Amino acid sequence: MAAPKKYPDELRARAVRLYRESDPKPVIAHLARQLGVHHEALRNWIRQDEADRGERGDRPTTSESEELRRLRRENAELKRANEILKAASAFFASELDPTRRRS
Repeated sequence: MAAPKKYPDELRARAVRLYRESDPKPVIAHLARQLGVHHEALRNWIRQDEADRGERGDRPTTSESEELRRLRRENAELKRANEILKAASAFFASELDPTRRRS
């Protein structure tokens, strides 16, 4: 289970909106101090917003990150199921082996 978010989504959206609507662009550290958030948190929110808008290609979008997370969970579940099936097939194969000595 993921840790709870330190900052509410409304604060994140408001901070990014304030940054985007400001002209000239404020210094991120100054805006972060005004909002009471860590400057690196604000910088990451702005970068993620830019990626979601297609303005930068060095980060995955939010939907891509969510899909990747979902696929990783699904892959882990399929690996667990595969291990169970391998163990079961090995067990039943040994039970059906005619050369196996019965005690």
